[in-house]
Amino acid sequence: MEMVPLQMTPVKMSATSHLGETLPEPEVRSFGQYLVDALKETNALQKKSDVLNAALAAGEIDDISQVVIAGQKAEIALNLTMQVRNKALSAYQELMRMQV
Repeated sequence: MEMVPLQMTPVKMSATSHLGETLPEPEVRSFGQYLVDALKETNALQKKSDVLNAALAAGEIDDISQVVIAGQKAEIALNLTMQVRNKALSAYQELMRMQV
């Protein structure tokens, strides 16, 4: 099973390295771009899970653990996406209720 690091917001280093190495400037992305990327990744996990389920039903996969893990990854990603959506919607509704 391949382990993939979490995609997190890059932290800018403010100190100079004593070893003399230089890091490239991280690309600046908007919050909307992070959401679009997260939705694309969630969709890719869902599609991979569907493909593995179809392969299992066709008898092409011997190890069912691959299918279960892919399904759980897709489910967790979808749940996280829904929670982020709910929080963003809640924040928007709170802003709309504020009196200016």
